[in-house]
Amino acid sequence: MKTHEASPLSDYVEYPVDEMLQRSADFYENIKRRHSIRNFSNRPVAKAIIENCIKSAGTAPSGANHQPWHFVAIHSDEVKKQIREQAEIHESNFYQGRASEEWLDALKPLGTDANKPYLEHAPWLIAVFSEKKGGITIEEKNTNYYVHESVGIATGFLINALHTSGLVTLTHTPKPMSFLSKVCNRDENSRPYMLIIAGYPGEGATVPHHATTKKALEDIATFL
Repeated sequence: MKTHEASPLSDYVEYPVDEMLQRSADFYENIKRRHSIRNFSNRPVAKAIIENCIKSAGTAPSGANHQPWHFVAIHSDEVKKQIREQAEIHESNFYQGRASEEWLDALKPLGTDANKPYLEHAPWLIAVFSEKKGGITIEEKNTNYYVHESVGIATGFLINALHTSGLVTLTHTPKPMSFLSKVCNRDENSRPYMLIIAGYPGEGATVPHHATTKKALEDIATFL
């Protein structure tokens, strides 16, 4: 016997098998054009586009449907400057001794360093936060479940939405990220998860050859 309220599944759309195959192939062709870049244009991006992408991220599945995430969309030049200054301090410490040689060697093919000009230059930064307590309304302060997994899925939705909208992105995780809580005015319930840089590619933007190498299907999947 059901012990919960439910509604009929009314918005599912079934496609013919051949169309399903084509749609899956089309999606793959589109998503494999998604690249992480580090050269952004300062061309403006309408706030409504970012809002739609965040709403898309908010549809992700989550533990007990508590939706344990919060997105801070940053357009302010002043706030972006603060974030860059703080991030570069931590990144300098990382590259000048905190990171192991193995880690630094792994990063060399990507050409990364402590300088993060895109944090100011890109039109939008989206700080993703996970929340320890919550519920299906913002007033609730219950325990959230599978927080890391849920926020990770929502972040994937967000990156996909931004790409599908025609923007390029970069995922950035300065260590530590605690300064983001202060800059974004988040309380102790929120924990910085990731920073997404979003906008148009800058003139002459490139993709490291190393980043274009993806494992083959047989290396990432097993069919039983």
